[in-house]
Amino acid sequence: MVATSSGETIKAVFAIIVSVFALSLGDAVIKATSLSLPLWQMYILRSALTLPPLLLIAIKRGRGAHALRVSGWSVLRSFLLVVMWLSYYVSLPLVPLSLAAAVYYTSPIFILMITAILAHRLPSVRACLAIACGFLGVVLVIRPDATGFDFATLLPVLSAFLYACAMVLTSAKCRDDDPFVLAIVLNVTFIVFGAGLGLFSGEEGAFLLGPWQTIDLSLITTVAVLAALILIGSVGAAIAYQRGAPATVAAFDYSYLLFSTVWGVAWFGEWPGLFTYLGFVLIIGAGFLAITRQKANVAALVK
Repeated sequence: MVATSSGETIKAVFAIIVSVFALSLGDAVIKATSLSLPLWQMYILRSALTLPPLLLIAIKRGRGAHALRVSGWSVLRSFLLVVMWLSYYVSLPLVPLSLAAAVYYTSPIFILMITAILAHRLPSVRACLAIACGFLGVVLVIRPDATGFDFATLLPVLSAFLYACAMVLTSAKCRDDDPFVLAIVLNVTFIVFGAGLGLFSGEEGAFLLGPWQTIDLSLITTVAVLAALILIGSVGAAIAYQRGAPATVAAFDYSYLLFSTVWGVAWFGEWPGLFTYLGFVLIIGAGFLAITRQKANVAALVK
């Protein structure tokens, strides 16, 4: 992997923290508003509202429509991410949420494994310690109930693996792509998948393939907020994995759980216990361990 300067690493860390802040806030908004759209309709509406500002920004940044150059790698990246979200959300009615989340947050471990394989080298001891420390913190925060395991747990495993593949691909093949163009491709892919799933919709009460819901002002307002948050989250993640070493960024990806707990306390009165606080310490410690300093540069964790 190519060494990353300290300035680029700081930008990458900031970008991923902003990204998970927005994504966690979006999840809190869905919970607080009791939004009950079928998943395919959510994909279409949210991305339809996200695309116009993304297009304007991308064209302005690129000084013309030619800026919207789309690479095959960006399409593959978007496909991986959309299938990732599908597999994760489909698993939620089948396995406990805590178990699904614990399995999903093994994605940084997959990132280390994939980058090590691609580099034909073993990951550094410090990299392994950072990810192990972060994962232990996740386990302490969510304390999954292993008795709920069944074959449906393979879905969040698949989700974690696909996310890792997409982020390594972003770092290796999409580093020079405009992050706003990457976000455009992702949202177009969401709409295409949503429309495809919509062809099979109509089952009342179904989470994935429920019928189209009536749109009113309240619904549009909520979806618009979610669209803004997914815009920030998707662009932020693209920038982070373009600028930083995947394993370094992955360690700070765990901060999603910190923000989720803040929303839980502020909006729902869900105060964390002692084990959660211990988990926070481990998660934050993992973030600092992930940065290996070599004089003026910060080297990639997978060498």
